[in-house]
Amino acid sequence: MLRDTIIRTAKVTALVVCVAMAMDYIVNILIMKHPAAYSPWATLVISTIIAGPLAYSLNSQKHGLLKLQAELSGTLQAKQLAIEEVERRRAEAEDALVRLRESDRLYRLLADNLTDSINLFSRSGKRLYMSPSIEKLTGFTTEEYMQRPANANVSPENFERIVALVRDLVPGGEPRVFEYESVHKDGSVIWIESTYSRLAGEEGELLVTSRVTTERKKLEIELTNALEAAQTAAAAKSDFLANMTHELRTPLNAIIGFAGVLRGSSTLSERDARHVGLIQDASNTLLTVVNDVLDFSRLEAGGVELDPQPFDPRVMVASCAGLIDGQARAKGLVLQVSAPDDLRVMQADGPRLTQVLLNFLSNAVKFTNSGGVTVNVRQVLDGDQGLLRVEVTDTGIGIAEHQLDGVFDRFSQADAAVSRRFGGTGLGLAISRRIIEQMDGEIGVDSREGEGSRFWFEIRAPLCELAPETLLEEPTLPDPDQAVRLLLVEDNAVNRELVRTLLEPFGIGVDTANDGVAGVEAVRQGQYDLVLMDIQMPGMDGLTATRRIRAMTEGAGSRTPIVAMTANVLPEQVANCLAAGMDDHLGKPINPTKLLEAVARWSGRSHVEAATG
Repeated sequence: MLRDTIIRTAKVTALVVCVAMAMDYIVNILIMKHPAAYSPWATLVISTIIAGPLAYSLNSQKHGLLKLQAELSGTLQAKQLAIEEVERRRAEAEDALVRLRESDRLYRLLADNLTDSINLFSRSGKRLYMSPSIEKLTGFTTEEYMQRPANANVSPENFERIVALVRDLVPGGEPRVFEYESVHKDGSVIWIESTYSRLAGEEGELLVTSRVTTERKKLEIELTNALEAAQTAAAAKSDFLANMTHELRTPLNAIIGFAGVLRGSSTLSERDARHVGLIQDASNTLLTVVNDVLDFSRLEAGGVELDPQPFDPRVMVASCAGLIDGQARAKGLVLQVSAPDDLRVMQADGPRLTQVLLNFLSNAVKFTNSGGVTVNVRQVLDGDQGLLRVEVTDTGIGIAEHQLDGVFDRFSQADAAVSRRFGGTGLGLAISRRIIEQMDGEIGVDSREGEGSRFWFEIRAPLCELAPETLLEEPTLPDPDQAVRLLLVEDNAVNRELVRTLLEPFGIGVDTANDGVAGVEAVRQGQYDLVLMDIQMPGMDGLTATRRIRAMTEGAGSRTPIVAMTANVLPEQVANCLAAGMDDHLGKPINPTKLLEAVARWSGRSHVEAATG
């Protein structure tokens, strides 16, 4: 840079010297015409001395001015950039302000029209904000509500719960919801559902959003009341069934029991014996109707639980065929069973399957007048599972095609004429379908009118082995030479006479008690091998009497076998008997064989000795 300055200074000096010498020549020679005054060397020296520093000074000033110009230009450019940045930021700020105003407008619009109320509280509990929607919820304006105490519109109990809920909130944690009763400005009761959240951050504000749930709560209460009414109705239905079962079975017990006694008498004429047989058959039919109605009601209400146990399909089919064979032969029908010898034992509810098969067989015999009935059994093994299919085919009246879809519906038979001709409740197949469906199986029918029908069911169940203890043993009747002393606690005089009639031929001594109080006292005073206890009795029922007997600390009463003999046969009623301390259960109408088996099982001397030891 110094070199450039020197060069520029030299150029300026040379120019000044030249100009000075030219002016000296022009003035002294050309103008003044005085050559003697012309001195070029002096002019050269003088102009050089004057021009050099002057040129250097001028060049330095020019350089400073240029530098200053550059600096001023840079400053102006920086100011321009700053002005542009300020303008940009101002524009951004104005845009942000516009957006903020729009956001605030939308927020206010939302807050003013929101159905839910928004409340913000400081950590100390001071209200910081409340949305105007509070007026729609409670009737109070924002200003009115802000001045009200926090517990003004809730009961003390609910306020304590809210305080405890808020106390447990974690900043930034999960919100908690609480529904409570509140009071509207007009005095009416409303339901409020509030969500409480503790906001994250140093301030830890409490955010509460609330909504009115009165209509939903009313619906919930109505549904709850409806459910309670339905449960009450179901309980009433169960009570009705229990009472009706008891009331129907009690007289049937006497009719069937004494009809059986008379039927075995050798003193009756042939005509009288036939009449007694008709009475017994009609009574058994009525008992079947009672059982069907009871079974269907329990299945429809879901009150039947399956009890899977090992069972042999061959034994089941043979047993059912044996029970129906007499009816078939009486009508001149041939009953055949086709079952492979290698059928495996399965884990399923055998008694329920027996019920279904007996229904198929009894229907087949009922609706067949000539020909025969065939039972086919097939089993397909699949690993540890077995698929059992049982078919009952008859040559009876058959079913029209348009009536097949309703065969398994309740109270359904082919038509009214069939119902009048053959009788029945129309519940048997409906019960069968519900049993099989409860086992996740399939049930169906194939039939042609006038050619016969084929009813079938399929179930899948695990394969298993028949445990030795499940094998049936022949019951032994009481030894006539061994005195058995039995107490019958029964309030019905006819039933007391029936039991005496059934047991006395076997040398069994029967003492009686008319109610539970007399039964407890009889056990306290005497020594009995067995107690047959009715359940529904005036004064003291059989369950209470059993508990009193079991509570005895002296004598053999606490160890005496007690068998319920009652028309209460529902599963829960049987369970109640066992829970009260009874050892077994016999349902009415009394089956003489089962009665004798129970007496033999529970009154044996070995049993009594084991109990007392």
